Order: sequence, then structure tokens, then C-alpha cells
Amino acid sequence: PAPSRTTRRPQPPAPRPSDPPAPTGSFGQQVTALVNAERQRSGCGPVSQNSLLDTAAQRHSADMAARDYFDHTSPDGKSPGDRVTAAGYRWSTYGENIARGQQTPASVMDSWMNSPGHRANILNCSFKEIGVGKHDGSGGPWWTQVFGASM
Repeated sequence: PAPSRTTRRPQPPAPRPSDPPAPTGSFGQQVTALVNAERQRSGCGPVSQNSLLDTAAQRHSADMAARDYFDHTSPDGKSPGDRVTAAGYRWSTYGENIARGQQTPASVMDSWMNSPGHRANILNCSFKEIGVGKHDGSGGPWWTQVFGASM
């Protein structure tokens, strides 16, 4: 399936999460390095990995795999902003890219960069931080990138 993206700006206050951030492992670092290489080529500053955004991204990847859907809005109506807020990130802006089936960080980045909406999120200079999630479930891997700028 084609990757998908969304961007939103309004922001409610966020509580701190009670559970620890999900680990991203080396795939998250690889995706972040590829994102920053693209951003540098386009004149944007780098994004840094944020553990709260990693948590939001990992939870969404795992949820899509567990409940067998591929969308920015979960079956119970949770939006990317809801997930970012639930992870404890106090955002002024955020964006999300999702993808499914790509086997490597390079292949998922290639898919995102060849899609105008995803490319726009990756190259959005207002984003300062990133979280990356990957779940190796059936029909996957299931990938989520969450971008943000904090308050």
C-alpha cells in the first residue's frame, strides 16, 4: 500500500506518560540519518530523535499491526495528535508518515521521498524532532514517522 501522511497545528496541553518510551533501536537512528541527509540537501536544519515521539510512533505501528488497519486514524478514532499528546509530547506542530511492507530504512525512505505529501513532511523546516516506530507484524513491517516541534 502507498504511504500516507497528515499534518496538524492546534495543540491541547499534554499529560506525562506513565510508561517508558519504546526503544527504536538502530532502525530509528538509520531513518533519522536518512531524514537529516534529505533535509540538509533542501536547506533545512536536522531533526533530533525524541523519546516521546518514538513512543507515539512505535505505539501506532504496533496498533496498526495488531488491529490490521493502515490509517492515521485508529478504529477508535484516535488521531496522530491524540497519540502524540498521549505520549506526553507538548507540541506546537506535528506531522505523521506511515508505510507498510518496506524491509529496510532505505526502502521506506525511498517510498516516502517519492510521495509528495510524505516528502513535504520530511522537508518541513518547522519540524525539529522525530520519532520512528517499526513493527514486524504480519503484512509488515509497519512504519511510522512522527515529526514535531515542542511548545
